[in-house]
Amino acid sequence: MTLAEAAGKAAASLVALGLLMLAGEALLGRVRALRALFLPAAVVSGGLGLLLGPQVLGAAAASLLGAGHPLAGGLFPEWVPAFWAALPKFLITVVFAGLLLGGPIPPAREVWRRSGPQILHGYTLAFGQYALAFLVVVLFLAPRLGVDPSAGALIEIAFTGGHGTAAGMAPSFELAGFPEGRDLALGLATVGIVAGVVLGTLYINIAARTGCVPLACLEAAAAPEGESAAPDEPVCGPADGAQDGGADILTIQLALLALAVAVGWALREGLVLLEARTWGAWTETPLMPLVPLFPLAMIGGVGVQVALARLGLGGLVHRGLLHRVTGAALDFLIAAALATVSLRVIGGHWETFAVLSLTGLCWSVFAFWVIAPRMIPGRWFERALADMGQSTGVVATGLLLLRVADPRNRTGALEAFGCKQLLFEPFVGGGLVTALSVPLTVQFGPRIMLLATSALTLAALCGGLWLARGIRRAAETERNAP
Repeated sequence: MTLAEAAGKAAASLVALGLLMLAGEALLGRVRALRALFLPAAVVSGGLGLLLGPQVLGAAAASLLGAGHPLAGGLFPEWVPAFWAALPKFLITVVFAGLLLGGPIPPAREVWRRSGPQILHGYTLAFGQYALAFLVVVLFLAPRLGVDPSAGALIEIAFTGGHGTAAGMAPSFELAGFPEGRDLALGLATVGIVAGVVLGTLYINIAARTGCVPLACLEAAAAPEGESAAPDEPVCGPADGAQDGGADILTIQLALLALAVAVGWALREGLVLLEARTWGAWTETPLMPLVPLFPLAMIGGVGVQVALARLGLGGLVHRGLLHRVTGAALDFLIAAALATVSLRVIGGHWETFAVLSLTGLCWSVFAFWVIAPRMIPGRWFERALADMGQSTGVVATGLLLLRVADPRNRTGALEAFGCKQLLFEPFVGGGLVTALSVPLTVQFGPRIMLLATSALTLAALCGGLWLARGIRRAAETERNAP
């Protein structure tokens, strides 16, 4: 295949994916059941692509009409799904490059003051997902079913990381000798996002009907006159012109993203070289080549942000437009990944899939109703609801549930959740810990990972309970003061 032919097929595949996105958006607007589940349009589009591809429509046509029928391979030529399958690992790097680029970075003390208990609650959820997954791998999945030990990282990658992280970790799974991990992670991410919305809606209804906890959405009528709902994220302003006679503002945002990716790539290559010349000489399995690029691109974005601020060029970043670009990349990433998920792999590992799904959901329920009330002082329900939504789906799920429970932002949960992300996202849910989880499992084995993640879970849990107790005592002393 010539370069021109490859470029033409790539362009045609992107056009097909764009049409699929439009079809998914139209389907979401027409089918009430899909809207009731609050499924993102990208998930609907990816599911539609899966149905129209070779695994569903193609298999049905081949079975009913014969292998020679034009639809036996699905609605798309075989090279279209092949291109889609390769797309997520590039798009996830773009998404993470812009995750912290352009946003304000408050002092760590201020972040901790606002969100200390919530940060530790989030870490308890994430590290608990690792610990429980490695536990079932060590006790059941590996000895009974012969599952690869790297499956112990799947719950956190899929539930807290979401579809984007699940797709972005595909190279790590392949290098670890567990390529099925990508499809299992995508399937688990779908279970997580649906379960997160359903469980969160159920929790809100339980709280509203039983009165077991104060619920902000029921107090909205008592809000002071003139109080308005929390503002949405600033929308993109006029961006169709050039900036100071120079390049178009969209071009600048794309260039900044490219610079962040380049910094991340240079950092990764430096770490690979450092490992090869130091501790890597004494290990059989090098660690750094297994680390994906996207978390380092996020660090590159922070570096670019700091450099721009020091050079007095912070105005080059258009945060709203940057969010549009990375949001579009994430939508296309999710649709492409779900459209190419292997049903055969999930079906062939259905026991693993079922056990990990049940384990992750049980931990989420336990952490919400048992741990959160004790760890988060003051309006724990709304703040834990956002954490639960994020730990089973994506940040958008947590914000969606928070908006339902606290539409006027009376509890301050939105600000606490936003501050939490600054000390949460760089490490778990797609950060450095997530990226290193599979390489570390390959190097040290599931038993060491079980011990390490259990210790981290216990440390986050005890630290959160201790911090919450201190905050409650201080509040009680203040109330009793004359």
